[in-house]
Amino acid sequence: MPSERDSTPLLRPAERSDVDTVYELIVALAEYEHLRHQVTGTRELLETALFGPRPHAEAVIAEVDSSPVGFALFFHTFSTFVCRPGLWLEDLFVVPEHRRGGIGRQLLSHVAAVAVERRCARLEWSALGWNEPALQFYAALGAETLTEWQTLRLHGAALQALGG
Repeated sequence: MPSERDSTPLLRPAERSDVDTVYELIVALAEYEHLRHQVTGTRELLETALFGPRPHAEAVIAEVDSSPVGFALFFHTFSTFVCRPGLWLEDLFVVPEHRRGGIGRQLLSHVAAVAVERRCARLEWSALGWNEPALQFYAALGAETLTEWQTLRLHGAALQALGG
């Protein structure tokens, strides 16, 4: 099995022609997280979100020997307390056979550099509580776990009822 140590990874912004690749990586992430049943979006919706008239997110792809092995997808947020933008890291994923060699760190470092370049006050994300390898990885990078905050979500019928 190849290892990410076999070649130096290349990070590059996703292009419109990468939509299928990003979508496949999203599905692979969902399968890893045992959440495949929640992937209801389509390649077409992803293309519009990333490259439509008003893009809502950005993605960066990690490649080894011209093959995609990981990605990060992120978008802007805003903090009223500091009156500055932030970045939200929606997904960070490296295929299993290329883990533990620095690609995840490179992807996260890339997104952090974007945040710094854009003068963002924060880079934030969430992780599943059972994913100890990810939580340890983030802690080793200096990430702070915000235990006083809880993530809330309106979707489906509840979103329609409130906003409809």
